[in-house]
Amino acid sequence: MTVHKQSVSFTDAAFTFARELVEAGEYPNFSAAVSGEMARAKAARERERTLLEAEVQRRLALPPDQWEPVAALGTFTSNARDHLTRLRSARENSAKS
Repeated sequence: MTVHKQSVSFTDAAFTFARELVEAGEYPNFSAAVSGEMARAKAARERERTLLEAEVQRRLALPPDQWEPVAALGTFTSNARDHLTRLRSARENSAKS
């Protein structure tokens, strides 16, 4: 296995998490903790992508009479956009408090 040395910066929370993993004996050192958790994150993303692909394929295989109607393309994402606007406003208001 090739090892690449790289200088990186961590948030306090990420640094503490990696240190706790080492202290708990899950990894022998900080580098192994970071590499191990990156590998776990990569595997989790791959699982999520595989599940999404399988779900899309399952839905595409449905007979046309089982498809759900979709709103007009101009308003297809309007509910999601409204929700995101409310979330952003709430976050901005809480930051001002």
